[in-house]
Amino acid sequence: MRYKAFLCIAILPVFLAFNSNTPAERFLQAGRFAIEKDLLLVQFDCKTDVDDLQTVAAFKTLMSNPAYSKLNYHAVAGTYGMQEGLYVPPNALFQLAFGENWTDAHTNWKGAVETVKSLAIKTLMQGGDVWIADAGQSDFSAELVDALQKDLPEIETSKRIHVVQHAEWNEEVTTPEKLDFVKRTTDYVKIPDGNGVGNGTPGFRDPDFTHWEDYITDPALTEIWQLAVDLANKYNGKEGRYTNEAILAGGLDFSDLAEVCWILGLEDLRDTEHFFKDYAN
Repeated sequence: MRYKAFLCIAILPVFLAFNSNTPAERFLQAGRFAIEKDLLLVQFDCKTDVDDLQTVAAFKTLMSNPAYSKLNYHAVAGTYGMQEGLYVPPNALFQLAFGENWTDAHTNWKGAVETVKSLAIKTLMQGGDVWIADAGQSDFSAELVDALQKDLPEIETSKRIHVVQHAEWNEEVTTPEKLDFVKRTTDYVKIPDGNGVGNGTPGFRDPDFTHWEDYITDPALTEIWQLAVDLANKYNGKEGRYTNEAILAGGLDFSDLAEVCWILGLEDLRDTEHFFKDYAN
């Protein structure tokens, strides 16, 4: 009896660890992102689909959770590839959501590479890894990695820089030689598409989810979401831009957030409603 009691006591912490639903324990179990030393780069193409705008709001919502209060991240706008069509101006939203913690590659591509390179070097030199959620194409990632290799030839970028992509279309409109370079020189991970539900990663595209206001009660997040929705409605399908049918129907699309969820070990999030129930406030 005493042996059984001791065995139960010994097993209990392990059982609890594997059955915990807290964000911090989820990503610790995944064994990917090290919150105490790694850098998360979230790079948005913003051309020509307006889903990036809502992904910004969703990402900021996730980062507002206390579990991620010490997470080191930086956002980049305008990291597009070869696709045609007009840019979706996101600056007002990025400024509202991230303050000074973002870089504008659309206005100054080379300057943006240098800015983000400095952030990455700081992380790498302190023993951390760089994780890139390519919410778009990988052209910017390719130039960033190339610049890092020139400045830090001793760093094994194939082990220390992780690039996560979820969409085949994003790969198709990345400049081919740059996509090949990223695949050869980084830990490149292609995950299931964040537009679909039940494929192994969260599905965050839902034309029927029209009630985000029922979940978001924080005034700052409400302002961010409202601006994201307003801008998405303003530019969706306009002047030849891609028409996002889910957003046109009044729903939401923040499918690019699937990459961040994979990096943080949150693949168990099923869909849009599950995300809002767990992280809205």
